[in-house]
Amino acid sequence: MSDPIALRRAQTVRHFNRFYTKRLGELHEHAHKSEFSLTEIRVLRELALGRVQTAAGLARGLGLDSGYLSRLLTGFERRRLIERRPSASDARQSLLSLTETGETVYAPLDAAAVSEVLRMLAKLPDGSQKQLLDAMKLIERLLGERPQQSGITLRGPRAGDYGWLVHRQARFFADGHGWDHRFEGLLARIIAKFSEGHDPQCETCMIAEQQGTLAGSALITRLAADTASVQMLYVEPDMQRLGIGTQLMNECVRFAQRAGYAKLSVTTESALLDARSLFQHSGFTRTSVEPAQRFGRRLVLERWARDL
Repeated sequence: MSDPIALRRAQTVRHFNRFYTKRLGELHEHAHKSEFSLTEIRVLRELALGRVQTAAGLARGLGLDSGYLSRLLTGFERRRLIERRPSASDARQSLLSLTETGETVYAPLDAAAVSEVLRMLAKLPDGSQKQLLDAMKLIERLLGERPQQSGITLRGPRAGDYGWLVHRQARFFADGHGWDHRFEGLLARIIAKFSEGHDPQCETCMIAEQQGTLAGSALITRLAADTASVQMLYVEPDMQRLGIGTQLMNECVRFAQRAGYAKLSVTTESALLDARSLFQHSGFTRTSVEPAQRFGRRLVLERWARDL
């Protein structure tokens, strides 16, 4: 407990937790005005959505003590809100579902909750609403279970994405490799040049996205009449080793082939072992190695290329 940075971060998380818990309690208090607790409503919601059908699954999914959940479900049964039926695949388990009475009781609770959230969002401008939702999705991604490659889509850039590319990559290389502000300046110049005058027939920007959160990027730019360059290839740290870099690189190769290039090149730094492995796996060969003083560090720049 002696690391001051870690302690400050822990206190920030605790502060947010208090704020969020209080705000969630206010939403529940204003929205429901019913005899059901917030936990009871969460269980009813899971059953209404059909996400979980066993008590063990409910306990895992909602993080509830199994004994407490058992008492809660017994109370629901007495009120004829749920019913149990034997599982055909496991005699030790019972499948749970809402009865018609349960669905009738839950419907107004759900409608009230939606209405209260809509009222909360309505207090914010549209741009702030999107900012809030994006932050919520990011928190879910970072604190949830290990993300999967499924759901990754590649798309063109939207408003604000270019700024995100510069910001995230500058932070990544500053925090992880000690590169200074001059690298951010280089990224900004690359993006400015690309956004102001690229030819969409032979140059493109790809954004990797998962469920509305940005996960990675790549640029294809014209280096010469017969050669394209991959620039700003990036995958968010928590999304690495899921195949996203390979997905981006494969699409870079396909785009360059469609655009009629004969060769594709990329420049990296020797310490970026994952990037070097990706290039090798994608059919690139290292063509040159050059020591350089860049971004406040002594680097070894490597150029890689492959024929198309």
